[in-house]
This record gives sequence, C-alpha cells and structure tokens, in this order.
Amino acid sequence: MPSPSFSLNIGLMEARLRKLLGTDTLLPYWLLLPTLVFIGVFFLMPLFNAIMLAFRADNGAFTLDYFKKMVADVRFIETLKYTFLLAVTIVPLQLITALAMALLVNTGFRGSRFFLYLFALPLGISDLAAGLIWLSIFTQHGFLNSILYSLGLIERPIYFISYQNIGLTFLAVVVAEHWRATAIVLVILVAGLQMISKDYLEAAEVLGARGWKKVWYVILPMLKPSLQSALIIRTIFALQTFAVVLALAGNIIPVLAGEAYFWHFLYRNSHIASAYAVFLMVISIGMTWFYLRFLRSRMEVIRG
Repeated sequence: MPSPSFSLNIGLMEARLRKLLGTDTLLPYWLLLPTLVFIGVFFLMPLFNAIMLAFRADNGAFTLDYFKKMVADVRFIETLKYTFLLAVTIVPLQLITALAMALLVNTGFRGSRFFLYLFALPLGISDLAAGLIWLSIFTQHGFLNSILYSLGLIERPIYFISYQNIGLTFLAVVVAEHWRATAIVLVILVAGLQMISKDYLEAAEVLGARGWKKVWYVILPMLKPSLQSALIIRTIFALQTFAVVLALAGNIIPVLAGEAYFWHFLYRNSHIASAYAVFLMVISIGMTWFYLRFLRSRMEVIRG
C-alpha cells in the first residue's frame, strides 16, 4: 500500500503537469499532437510538394504541361488499363475470399484462432518480399514448374512470366496480390462480425433463417459498414499496387504507381512523376466518394 507522502507527491506531479499543459480540456489535444506531427511531416508535406511539382514549372509559373505530357505518354493508356483491370479483378476476389474466411472463423469452432492467425500471416510480409516469394514460384525454373515436371504433367517449363504470355503474367500478379492482401480485408470483416449481437442471429434462427438466408438477410446488411470500409481501403491499395507488380512482371504489366516510380528514378523527371501521383490520388478520391455515396446504410440514407 503506497504511503501518504508518495500519494501526495503523485498528486503534486499531476497538478504541475496539468498546470504546464493547461486545463483538462486541452489534454486530449496534447495526446493527439504526436500523431498530428507524424501526419504533417510524412503525409501532408510530401502531398503538398507533389502537388506543387505537378502544377508548377521550374520558373515557378502555373502549368498543365506535365499532365499533357503524361496523357501523351505512349504507355499512359496501357498503365490506366492494367491498373483498373487489377483493381476490378483483385478487389472482388479478395472480398469474397475474406468474407468466407471471416464467416468460418466467426463460427468459433475449435482451432478457429489458429486459422485466424494463419490467414493473417501475409500481413507481416512486405509487398516486395511477397512479390519475390511468388517470383520464385512462377519463374521458369521455379517451384511450380518443378512440381509439374516431377509429376509428369509437363515436358518443358511453362513461361508464366514473359511478354509472350501476358495473360499468365497478369494472372500471376493477381494470385500474388490476392494472397498478400486478403488478410487486410479479413481483419476488418472479422471485427465487424464480432460487433453483430448474437441476439439478432438467434432471432433470425427462431424465425427460420438459417444458412445462406441468415448470411444474406441478417449478417450482410449489418456488416455493410465494415464492407464499405474494407472496400475503400482495399480499392485504394489495389490502385496503388506496385511492388508486387515490379517484382513479378517488371515492365510487362505497367501500372500508374510504377510509371510514377520510373519517371522519378529512371527518367529523372519529378514533375511528370508527381503528375502521375496526383492523377492516382484523384482516382482514389473518386472511388472513395463512390463507395461512400452508393454503399451507405439505410440509416445513413435516411439521415442524408
């Protein structure tokens, strides 16, 4: 049990701290200060610099020439096509897979925690490392060709990654990105499922809703806010997919984030690289608005 003098010293220290920081109403803002500083230094300042580089010439004048050069680039249409193809392909696959895994884990069967940790394991692997892992699988002398050859299913290696097989290269990128980032959606959906009260599920079973009916008419409508958040986060990340594409496909599958990287580090043109980055940011904001506008819950629609 602490002595009275010790408690008194603690009380004096608290009083001095409050006097130094201000009243109790200012304390939450002081606690938020490190986060605000981090966002300002590592997000807002680079964002401001990128916008300035995209819209301002070397002489300081406002210009749209860098965006015109970006659109006139011979690879622009191709990068736009593959960026949206990857997003349209990867996001629905990840949403369906993550929802199935989340429903499985949420049943609470014996060993469900182990499967949750197993499913979430790719979260600890960086984008580039995941790309290199799958490169070792899909390359000409990789694990997949070795296994198929040892089973007698092929006589010569299949070129999964090559300019001659762009479709297979695209599929390899989809598989790698699906494996790497589905866990992000899974964590969000598991948290959303755990927020659904068991009373609703029990009432649904009493009324005869079981199996897919319970999922379709009870779980999915109540999971809509989590689905919305998962779609927003995953779509933005899918549009920014770069490291996995670079490790697996290089220039075979061009994407917007990759072109921004190449223009900055290879072609030494930060203005056009920033134009790509700003263009990608506008697309991400547009997709976010779309999800917020058309995936609102019924209560949000009534309030709106």
